[in-house]
Amino acid sequence: MQTRQDNRLKYEIRFPGLPLAVYREIAAHLRQVEGVETDLYPASSQQFDYNQSQVGGLWIQYNKTTSLESRELVDRILAYYQDRYVPLEEDSQAKP
Repeated sequence: MQTRQDNRLKYEIRFPGLPLAVYREIAAHLRQVEGVETDLYPASSQQFDYNQSQVGGLWIQYNKTTSLESRELVDRILAYYQDRYVPLEEDSQAKP
C-alpha cells in the first residue's frame, strides 16, 4: 500500500511464505538504489511456525523527487523476486 508522509511515498509489501534470508536479500538489493530507504517489519504472529516467514513484510520509502529511473529499478527488483519466488501481496493498511 502506498502512504504519504510529508514529501515521501511509502509502500509496504509482503511475499507470503518467503524466508527471512530472502527478505534480507531483497532489502539489501533495494538499499543500493539511489534515494530509496527500506527495511523489514516483524511478523504479526507471536507463535513461531518454521514453514511461515519470520517477517511481516518489507517497507520501501522514497521522496517524490526520486528519479523515475530509481523508481523503475525498484519495480524491476521486486518483479524479479516476485517471478522467482511468490506472487506479491501489497498490504491494504499502512503500518506506522
